[in-house]
Amino acid sequence: MYQKPTAPRGESAVCVIGAGIAGAWQALLFAQAGHDVTLHERGDAAMTLSTSHWAGGMLAPWCESETAEPVISRLGLRALDLWRRELPDTPFNGSLVVAHARDRGDFERFASMTSGHRRLDARALAELEPSLQGRFREALFFAGEGHVEPRRVLPQLHARIVAAGGTIKFNNEPPAAEIDGVVIDCRGLAARDHLPELRGVKGEMILIETCEVELSRPVRLIHPRWPLYVIPREGNLFMLGATSIEAEDTGVSVRSALELLGAAYAVHPAFAEARIVEFGSGLRPAFPDHLPRIAIDKNRIQVNGLYRHGFLIAPALAELTLGYVERGQIDNEVMQCA
Repeated sequence: MYQKPTAPRGESAVCVIGAGIAGAWQALLFAQAGHDVTLHERGDAAMTLSTSHWAGGMLAPWCESETAEPVISRLGLRALDLWRRELPDTPFNGSLVVAHARDRGDFERFASMTSGHRRLDARALAELEPSLQGRFREALFFAGEGHVEPRRVLPQLHARIVAAGGTIKFNNEPPAAEIDGVVIDCRGLAARDHLPELRGVKGEMILIETCEVELSRPVRLIHPRWPLYVIPREGNLFMLGATSIEAEDTGVSVRSALELLGAAYAVHPAFAEARIVEFGSGLRPAFPDHLPRIAIDKNRIQVNGLYRHGFLIAPALAELTLGYVERGQIDNEVMQCA
């Protein structure tokens, strides 16, 4: 899988542009390896300009294998180990996939195209998630999966970068051409000045609040157009997501809002009385094949195209980039060299 590059790289400072989930993991692993790392971010520390701000944060390599290429599962499985190593408090309570009777065929298709799960009958489901008692006849339980809350975990990663000796500069985005040393560009859609084939795929979300439902893990509801999920967050909050729409506006459509809210109600009718806290959407950077890419041109490295798998695969991509800079390792499924 690995090949030695034709030219060695010397020791130099490392500049990472973009402090979202991709850039944060790059900066963290390089700083921990002893490199002089500076992380630049065009926005402020709240990261509201970042796609990561609107992400679901699901760490679900087995579920994603239903539609994603095998390389996503490979990277995702490795990334689970890195999440556990760097943030041991990350919840790994598994995830659930459920469906109503009318979507039984799609449920069985999902089961046949994924692995790493076991079937739960209604009684076992109620024991695992008491709030779902009597709601579904059957579920798929992916015990090895986890989830993070993006708006909480990004500040934690940033703090670990600083603790490892790295520097973070918010409200700062220097032109890559003006930077000496190794430059790792993790700007997402903003990198279309160098990666014109990138496009934005909109993912919409709704944040609601209720104390009438308790969930310990994400619940995916099979849907005719896309899987919809309910993700528990701290403070009686739940994120409802996420659509995948070929559009580059940042609004939430009425149709999507109805589908997301309807999915929550289908999981549990008590969500009908929940308070809507926030609507929002993010533009996921995607290449035409929906696969991530590490593009290397001497000491300029582009890490992009994470699509809907950013939190799942970002740690593994950072590990690959570090392996290239330090040892010249090339992963032929992910890396392209000029």
